[in-house]
Amino acid sequence: MRIGLALDERGRSHESLVDEAGKAAAAGFPAFWLGQHTSWDVLTTLAVAGSAVPGIRLGTAIVPTYPRHPLALAGQALTVQAVTGNRLDLGVGLSHQVVIEGQFGLSFDKPARHLREYLSALGPLLRGESVDFQGETLKAVGEVEVPGARSPSLLVAALGPAMLRVAGELADGTVTMWAGPRTLDTHIVPAITRASAGTPRVVVMVMVCVTGDPSGARDLLGSRLAVAGELPSYRAVLDREGAGGPAEVAVVGDEAAVRRELGRYADAGATEFVAVPFGTAEEQRRTTALLAGINRESCPGSRERP
Repeated sequence: MRIGLALDERGRSHESLVDEAGKAAAAGFPAFWLGQHTSWDVLTTLAVAGSAVPGIRLGTAIVPTYPRHPLALAGQALTVQAVTGNRLDLGVGLSHQVVIEGQFGLSFDKPARHLREYLSALGPLLRGESVDFQGETLKAVGEVEVPGARSPSLLVAALGPAMLRVAGELADGTVTMWAGPRTLDTHIVPAITRASAGTPRVVVMVMVCVTGDPSGARDLLGSRLAVAGELPSYRAVLDREGAGGPAEVAVVGDEAAVRRELGRYADAGATEFVAVPFGTAEEQRRTTALLAGINRESCPGSRERP
């Protein structure tokens, strides 16, 4: 079981992001992930970080589809592949209606249809193929040629049944957020596996805090991320888990408790983790040290429990 490391890029300097990627690689983390928010462009940042830091894989969780045409995103992703020696895991997703309509002024109508059409164009483009696609929501005609670039692994932020079906059919797997072990076991893993012709990747993004004060850590996280529990896609997955909010599906406790909880996710079908440490500086240090130790104990790429 691989455990990659992620952090929130907002409020950080570009130099610090590259430095954090280097620290992750030095600690033995197999992958370093960033998101796309209203700050640094994630693919540009990973291209620079990957050029400076060899070896470690680079992931996006996630790049919103609506603002970037498949031809444009394919060009960006393949550029990252070329300059980093083909180390990119490209995570894409719909984002949320409040963002796509409220900020970008784009229609969020029938998002599953949009995702299917988007991936129908993006997948072949990433493989270096020429496309001539005309759907109800987008048109893509042409190809992207970047010497030395191979198709990155394509992951979709899919939580609902329709999205999981599309991800299983047209991508390599899913990257989840706020999905607990019960939801993985009874909903996400079965749904995407049924739709996939092979064995899909199930990359679980999870907030982790090694601490002697679990209640305090959960209270802090709950106060900071309460709005996430109000977004429809997240609310639905939290309801499946029986969780009141994001803090209830965070992995929190001492070293032994965190190990046990990560084991529950592995047993539920997670093929790899993207861990986001949170808490005080000392709690984040303990968290990173524990996760790095688990990586050292495990064989890279295995599904062995932590």
